[in-house]
Amino acid sequence: VVHLAESGGGAVDAGGSLRLACLISGFTFGRSDLGWFRQAPGKEREGVAAIEYDGRTEYIDSVKDRFTISKGIADNILYLQMNHLKPEDTAMYYCATGGPCDYVMGRLPAGVGDMDFWGKGTQVTVSS
Repeated sequence: VVHLAESGGGAVDAGGSLRLACLISGFTFGRSDLGWFRQAPGKEREGVAAIEYDGRTEYIDSVKDRFTISKGIADNILYLQMNHLKPEDTAMYYCATGGPCDYVMGRLPAGVGDMDFWGKGTQVTVSS
């Protein structure tokens, strides 16, 4: 059984940092892409950052140069380092795998593609 469990969320002031972790069990990264998504109240879910199986990374413009996605050495953990946090970063953050980087980054037509496996999310709240 594949299981993804996020941790590291919390409440911080604007300008602060958090490091999210996603522990993945029952699944080998292999040639799979991985991603972090977020969903704020009243808004659609959006992909934030993706890391391809070969290590290449991508970010949405609003988090570039502030967030860093990475994989742990043991290859069963995914991180999202978030620096210089802003109130607009407030959202539930989810890790996911089993789908293409193009889906994470929103490049596929609506209704096309998905990630096979999702975590339950961790809340990030940034106050001004």
